[in-house]
Amino acid sequence: MRKRIIKYALLTSVVLLSAAGCQASAQDKKSRDQELSEPEKMDWYVNYSWFKTAWGENEVSKAMTDRTGVSIDYLIPKGNETDKLNAMIASDTLPDLVTIGWWETQNQEMIDKDQVYSFNDLAEKYDPDFFDVLDESAVKWYTKSNGKIYGYPNSSYSFEDFKKNKIPSNQNFLVRKDIYEAIGSPDMTTPEGFSNAIRKAYKSFPKIDGNPLIPIGADEFNENGSNSFDQYIQSFLAVPYEKDGIYYDRNTDSEYLRWLKMFRQLGQEGYLKDEIFIDKRSQLESKLAKGQYFCLFYQNTDLKDQVRILNKKDPDSIYIAVEGPKNSNGDDPVLPVPGVHGWTVTYISKNCKNPGKALELMKYLISEEGQKMTYLGVEGSMYQMKDGKPVIYPEVKKLLDTDREAYDARYGADDTFWMLQDNVMQLKWNYEDDDPVSAMKRWTYPYTAYTAQYDINFDEDTKKATIFKNLQKIWGNTLPRLLLAQSDQEFDQILTEYKEKRKANGYETFVNDATERFKENKELLGMD
Repeated sequence: MRKRIIKYALLTSVVLLSAAGCQASAQDKKSRDQELSEPEKMDWYVNYSWFKTAWGENEVSKAMTDRTGVSIDYLIPKGNETDKLNAMIASDTLPDLVTIGWWETQNQEMIDKDQVYSFNDLAEKYDPDFFDVLDESAVKWYTKSNGKIYGYPNSSYSFEDFKKNKIPSNQNFLVRKDIYEAIGSPDMTTPEGFSNAIRKAYKSFPKIDGNPLIPIGADEFNENGSNSFDQYIQSFLAVPYEKDGIYYDRNTDSEYLRWLKMFRQLGQEGYLKDEIFIDKRSQLESKLAKGQYFCLFYQNTDLKDQVRILNKKDPDSIYIAVEGPKNSNGDDPVLPVPGVHGWTVTYISKNCKNPGKALELMKYLISEEGQKMTYLGVEGSMYQMKDGKPVIYPEVKKLLDTDREAYDARYGADDTFWMLQDNVMQLKWNYEDDDPVSAMKRWTYPYTAYTAQYDINFDEDTKKATIFKNLQKIWGNTLPRLLLAQSDQEFDQILTEYKEKRKANGYETFVNDATERFKENKELLGMD
């Protein structure tokens, strides 16, 4: 009897222990399942203070989190972007992912300081198929001399992409439609016609909707100059990048200087308002939305929201693309399309808590499924495919066309999250809009050119990069002085000082280096 009691006790213990073990195992599994269902939180620094959309509050970001298991907290600089980025690099506090402009010197600095992973190393460890979703031309362009690639671009177009597809330029000369038509739709292709149109517009409309008219608008001035008053005008004047295979200085081209002197004269007469030299993007966008500029040289992709606001208020108050400045021969403009370098470059920091998961996230975003989600949104609730073409639901399209901020907050497609957008891939789902911004883009088609071979970046050569950066800063300091000069004589003196200063800072060496870089770029792009 005692033996049976002991045996029963032992069996009971085994059963209880087994039950306890099963319960613990079930609890462990439940805990693991909860961990798996909880999205991985990642901090993503985007080096643009104007980016506002939060992750997790709209349909697209929620769907992407469901598919990737990643939730993103965007870190956006509140003040000066360069200061913020430099501070993080100096303190080695870069977050999980980082997105900055391709031209920024910090791209190479992060690599040199071993603060970002190479995708080669991450792919070898976590996902050998990662490179399958990448564009071969972009990989080739961004691969360093050690054979590794550390950052991946968005909005990248290879030379082959340009040859095979209809790609618009981002550069337009724009006028406010109602004012332009009210003053007789003047010819603004010559310095005389341009300046007369400015004077007439300002005299006829000193105020517009209660706000002072700004005769000429421009992209913001920075330490390197202003896109509007150098690169864009040079494009309209068809100023070359090279002559006889040698780097050509567009900033001292005689046609360009002729037009700069015209702008200087307008400035002397009070038509170049002080604010265009100091306004940042947020201020510029606010004035664009009010239609305060008569004309401006600007990038069409960056005024979608403002044009939609104007179009909703009064279709005649929108900005339209017209013929802009031309050289003395009347040549057509040469408007560049985006190059293989793209717009921004994204990195995975070595501070990343889970680099394998970050790589997985990037792979999804770059993949066809991710691009379709980025561009069109959630199929079934935002659009449907019909005969191979996307049909955006009316309520979604209406919000996109009338209130971009509300659209971003509710839906989040149409490249709201543009950090890894692939515009070439998205062409397969393109739906032609009959809106003002699409019209601006279509206007550029006859004049587009591929110019990525002329993009200069001495990223791995510190000495060459330093010379180039110093020369850019010298020009950035010179351009506003030329525009604000009180006479042509003063203009000429400032220009002479500019030439002397750049010569003292290695200009002749730079010309040789730039010429060599052009040749290397052409080889990389298969343009020889």
